[in-house]
Amino acid sequence: MTTYIALLRAVNVGGTGKLPMADLKALCTELGFSRIETYIASGNVVFDCDMAAGKIQARLEKRLLAYADKAVGAFIRTAAELRAILKSNPFSDKEPRYTHAFFLHEKPPTDALDDVRGRAGEEMCLGRREIYVYYPSGMGQSRLQIPAARHGTSRNLNTVAQLVEMSSRS
Repeated sequence: MTTYIALLRAVNVGGTGKLPMADLKALCTELGFSRIETYIASGNVVFDCDMAAGKIQARLEKRLLAYADKAVGAFIRTAAELRAILKSNPFSDKEPRYTHAFFLHEKPPTDALDDVRGRAGEEMCLGRREIYVYYPSGMGQSRLQIPAARHGTSRNLNTVAQLVEMSSRS
């Protein structure tokens, strides 16, 4: 059994991406996942499953489409992958709440940062299937646009650290 973390795109407490975490947990139970635990109301779920990540993603996205009547992207990482993402943070000397990892389905192209717009002091670095961004004034104040991250989802490094901790519980 492998421990996975699913990071859902555009999920929140209210508005257009509303998905109560109790409903997310129930969906995961229906899909056969075990030891399911959600974290904050923004589409983070830690669970155990013996399926491959690609199969989990396909099944979860299909079930979320049926639930929400719209596509909801799911980015799946193993507990080991999430630990590596946290450990590889190139901005570990910066405030973790201002440092984000944009999770992608594939490795970002080497030129992924060449066409960013609205940059005002943000620092960026490519990861394995992530783009790390440090927002010195916070993400909410930034006008930064990263076309390569448009279809991904981001989490600040405090959230990533909490998900790593949750995934290591027995």
